[in-house]
Amino acid sequence: MKRDFQAPGRSPVFARDAAAATSHPLATSAAIEILQAGGNAVDAAIAAVAVQCVVEPHMTGLGGDCFAIVMEPDGRLTGFNGSGAAPRAATPQKLADLGVSEITDTSPHAVTVPGAVRAWETLLKAHGSRDFKPLFKRAIQYARDGFPVAPRVARDWSGDVDKLRADPVSAARYLVKGEAPAAGTILKYPHLAETLEKIAEGGADAFYSGDIARDIVAALRSRGGLMTEDDLAACHTTAVSPVLRDYKGHTVAELPPNGQGIIALVMLGILERFDLEQLDPLGPERFHLEMEAARLAYAVRDRFVTDPGYMDVCHTRLIGSDYLDRLSAEVAVDKRMASVPQPVLAPQTDTVYLSVVDKDGLAVSFINSLFSDFGSGIVAPESGVLLHCRGKSFKAAPGHANSIDGGKRPLHTIIPAMMLKNGAPYLSFGVMGGQYQACGHAHLLTNIIDYGMDVQAAIDFPRMFFDMESHDLQAEKLVPPSTLDGLRALGHTVVPADEPIGGSQAIMIDKARHLLIAGSDPRKDGHAAGY
Repeated sequence: MKRDFQAPGRSPVFARDAAAATSHPLATSAAIEILQAGGNAVDAAIAAVAVQCVVEPHMTGLGGDCFAIVMEPDGRLTGFNGSGAAPRAATPQKLADLGVSEITDTSPHAVTVPGAVRAWETLLKAHGSRDFKPLFKRAIQYARDGFPVAPRVARDWSGDVDKLRADPVSAARYLVKGEAPAAGTILKYPHLAETLEKIAEGGADAFYSGDIARDIVAALRSRGGLMTEDDLAACHTTAVSPVLRDYKGHTVAELPPNGQGIIALVMLGILERFDLEQLDPLGPERFHLEMEAARLAYAVRDRFVTDPGYMDVCHTRLIGSDYLDRLSAEVAVDKRMASVPQPVLAPQTDTVYLSVVDKDGLAVSFINSLFSDFGSGIVAPESGVLLHCRGKSFKAAPGHANSIDGGKRPLHTIIPAMMLKNGAPYLSFGVMGGQYQACGHAHLLTNIIDYGMDVQAAIDFPRMFFDMESHDLQAEKLVPPSTLDGLRALGHTVVPADEPIGGSQAIMIDKARHLLIAGSDPRKDGHAAGY
């Protein structure tokens, strides 16, 4: 059932030659600048994310992880897993010996090896046409000479003051007279500018060895962490084949574990067993099915998905027809599941997102993350590198799919994605928002495929998610009261979301009209541009 979702508000960006969509205007402009200078989509993506590491420090940084999918003009896909591993010395027994029973986001044990910089270099070697030096030009300029804090960034920053105050170095670097900077404040990061310059000259090795690596290790060891210089030097990016699954005539591509992309495919596999397109996209029946599918799919995630070397089933079994039939049979259209059944299979396991498509049709779907706002809150003082907290996904105790182990990669929430139609490139997209991302992929794609929305309307459309502990539904403010009442009648507890749920960018490749159609999320001050 196709409907007209045109409404006043942000329009999608139409372009003929190239387009970029990021979560910050300065990052989008950096990408467009590289494209207009003859760089390709991968070059532009690296330039954009380098800027974001400076101007959105609460969301991403050099001390984070990265995943990407590159799609060739003929539809060939290559995935890149740029997530780092736990230090070799990190085991449940070692943490128990240290008296650590839970890994919190500000713990030094939450800092796994930052994989982003190595991933950027690997991407450039495989698909880029430039090196770091020209691509870091804007980021270095903003870090050294200053940049204005954007209004949405200032708003987010204001909620992280207590976390930053807890660490003297973080407070000195990221607070202004003990407070979050106001919108329009000009900030400079000379230490980070110097670090970017070193990487521009020496490549990723300049980050994973030498002065920068010693600074990172010293910062962590001084707080009781287990990271060593050898752990950093061993960092590598893995090229992977994306996992493909059809949804109503479209082929969706996600990265395999240790990311949660497979869970978006599980959700879509459950939803396709219902007549979603016949339902009101804003009605309670649609959101009921989406949330029930999400509750089941995330239970599958938490039971099985981890570093693939530690999974006790092959991830492809999670999207097999028989297994999806079993899962979907648990969903009733007229009432909420009282509890989510334990997923069973026989054994055989905060963020920026951007998308760029260039004039030759090369597309990159790219996500870079610190996980929580300002990551671990730990800053390596001499290099200015803010370290992520992805290791908080680990369990300190043994016996869990995501129990910590030396050299093991944790479960990751960040997931870039692509979609093909009739075997040809059709959509480069991703969703920000931590745990929400797999659900967000399914929501965005059903908006486009089942309800005929353009990319901007699909991004703008109201969202819902469930609390991971209570399973209460959290609804954005634009979900109609009648829908909330309908969900309550089906047995759900529904509460208003405190903040917008996630954010998204997407670029549709309309080959018939020789157009690129880009959308970006106003929830995150997203910005798309093209030419």
